[in-house]
Amino acid sequence: MDEKQRYEAGMQVRRAVLGDAHVDRSVEKLNDFNGEFQEMITRHAWGDIWTRPGLPRHTRSLITIAMLIGMNRTDELKLHLRAAASNGVTRDEIKEVLMQSAIYCGIPAANATFHLAESVWDELGVESRA
Repeated sequence: MDEKQRYEAGMQVRRAVLGDAHVDRSVEKLNDFNGEFQEMITRHAWGDIWTRPGLPRHTRSLITIAMLIGMNRTDELKLHLRAAASNGVTRDEIKEVLMQSAIYCGIPAANATFHLAESVWDELGVESRA
């Protein structure tokens, strides 16, 4: 793939995973300061990594959630918790990632993410207690 094709493939996956509304908001906020960074994210994170055939998007979502818990990146974590369903990730699978993260990332990190996940599901109108 050339750079333009990589960007286009990345934008397609980015929209599929995060949703058009989120991506459209990001595109609307492009400016001279952040434009190159956003283009790099689309090309490399979404076009190079998320398009690779070695792992399904479902698995990539779970891995991304686990890494964001460990890095304490709440805003990105919230984004990927919302997006996980579009990749076929269930709440039970997220719960298992959070349980494992309690051991490897710490109980406070997992506890905070349990609360964050419930708030995301509440925002989405998904029963978090089901």
